[in-house]
Amino acid sequence: MLLPPPHYDPNDNEAGMKLLEDLTTNAYQIQLQVLKEILTRNAKTEYLKGYFNLNIGHFDVDALQVFKKNVPVVNYEDIKPYIERIANGEPSDIISAQPITEFLTSSGTSGGQPKMMPSTDEDLERKTFFYNMLIPVMNKYVDDLDKGKAMYLLFVKPEIRTPSGLMARPVLTSYYKSNSFRNRPFNRYNVYTSPDETILCPDSKQSMYCQLLCGLVQRDEVLRVGAVFASAFLRAIKFLEDYWKELCSNIRIGHVSDWITDPSCRNAVSLILGRANQDLANLIENECGGESWEGIIKKIWPRTKYIEVIVTGSMAQYIPILEFYSGGLPLVSTMYASSECYFGINFKPLCKPSDVSYTLLPNMAYFEFLPVEKSNGELTQEFQCNGISDQDCQYDETEIVDLTNVKLGHCYELVVTTFTGLYRYRVGDILMVTGFHNNAPQFWFVHRKNVILSIDTDKTNEEDLLKAVTEAKLLIEPLGFLLTEYTAYADTCSIPGHYVLFWELKSKGSNNLSELDTDIMEQCCSRVEESLDSVYRRCRKKDNSIGPLEIRVVKDGTFDALMDFSVSQGSSVNQYKTPRCIKSEEAINLLDSKVVGRYVLRETKFGIGFIAKWACSHQVRQRFLGYLDLRVGLTDILHLDASKTLHIR
Repeated sequence: MLLPPPHYDPNDNEAGMKLLEDLTTNAYQIQLQVLKEILTRNAKTEYLKGYFNLNIGHFDVDALQVFKKNVPVVNYEDIKPYIERIANGEPSDIISAQPITEFLTSSGTSGGQPKMMPSTDEDLERKTFFYNMLIPVMNKYVDDLDKGKAMYLLFVKPEIRTPSGLMARPVLTSYYKSNSFRNRPFNRYNVYTSPDETILCPDSKQSMYCQLLCGLVQRDEVLRVGAVFASAFLRAIKFLEDYWKELCSNIRIGHVSDWITDPSCRNAVSLILGRANQDLANLIENECGGESWEGIIKKIWPRTKYIEVIVTGSMAQYIPILEFYSGGLPLVSTMYASSECYFGINFKPLCKPSDVSYTLLPNMAYFEFLPVEKSNGELTQEFQCNGISDQDCQYDETEIVDLTNVKLGHCYELVVTTFTGLYRYRVGDILMVTGFHNNAPQFWFVHRKNVILSIDTDKTNEEDLLKAVTEAKLLIEPLGFLLTEYTAYADTCSIPGHYVLFWELKSKGSNNLSELDTDIMEQCCSRVEESLDSVYRRCRKKDNSIGPLEIRVVKDGTFDALMDFSVSQGSSVNQYKTPRCIKSEEAINLLDSKVVGRYVLRETKFGIGFIAKWACSHQVRQRFLGYLDLRVGLTDILHLDASKTLHIR
């Protein structure tokens, strides 16, 4: 019926909406069809044969139960040996009847290296179908999107070749380099200001400069702006703050800066830049040279209708600064996807960021859900970290439910069986059911399981942080200091954001904290960074999407004061554990008031990273807390501490 992904003209909004209605109305039947197709194709793979012999004729509920009984729910460590065998040159039919054509690297890691997810050529068609389905939804809520262009800032990232010869790269890099993207048919609703040559430029700085230059030259045609993640869009704004004078100079004289050396990029931009434009250069110069950049997006691109960026999960921390720059424009999160699979669409794209829910499309994969609950029967989110930890949560695989059997208000961990060789794979995302569109459930993204720190695509868990801190503290022990306690938070009051660690030290002898060697403490910062996983290091060194890590040393007794604060907010003194991640602004202020030393790598001495014009002002902090207040009362399943700080991934 709807397999493989149906083809339709993305310029035909009515056909697109009808297709979405059919998908969501027939969700149960399509899910059975998807699973039958996956199992029929892959029945003879080594992986599936290892669990049971498939004889699929009439695929019904009984066959579904056989599948669930025999094929286990797995995580990445369980399937890693199979993927590594293919990466090292063994045939794809270990897990997939279709040839694996590349691996998609995940932001999650295993053993410090990115997880690799199998992908096929057909999967690119499925992604193209998914992107096309976003268009009729936006057109339903926003008029005349075919009367202008989108300034979407899109980038490729580094890739590696595995011993088998197959490439391993981020999912978006894979898509942008594919024929599905480069040879896409014209769609009047989705015309970009950025030529493909600028998107595909491997030099991220040249790519950013050229895409912004094209967006400025075409400012009168821009109807929407954005990037994939909020963090990437804010990096672009910071880049504009740094380079607007040079960009204006290029526009004024009609010549691209000489340091843009990528020939394809330079030629494509030169065609758009055209002749000198003194009036446009003066206009942009006047806006960028003003006292405040509040509302700068609307000032530079006055026809803009919305900003399209993902602001759910860990990206929610950027909402206040986006609102500062946006001039009141809606923040739109259109889709929910990962390296494993593309999942769902936001059917109400103009809703408030706090209300974003995604409707899972039943033809993208076979979806199952592990109920998530605290051991006392309630799901809560704790003051000290992002939420549920494995040791606090209980999973009963016998209670796993299908897509159409989830319950309103309940929370689940997402499990997928994909067309590309993943079977009952735990994605690690915790979702809460907020409603239904026809027969397809809608989910609010609660958080990423186990992640405590995230700035961009990095996902640092408690174990990774512990290992890194353990390595770093070895540098101060010979000096007579012991690390007695630590915690951390992701500071997004700078662009790019950065990790902040609070350390409480104890002297073995008569040493005073004031005697700490600055060089050694900077080495501690470096050692922590070197010990974190490869995704963090890539974001830090190659993408420049994370600023240098900072260590703040606090006076003796600070963590006792933190415990007292936690207890005053309702925590049990008997069950209190030192948090490894702090979200509460009051707790961060308490720790900051006890700081006796701040240390960061000398290469970028204070201020850390680049302090934006909004500078975490009181006004923006209040906006942040106001946003968080919107979630209060959403459901009594979620618990907020007394400061009403919601713990978001």
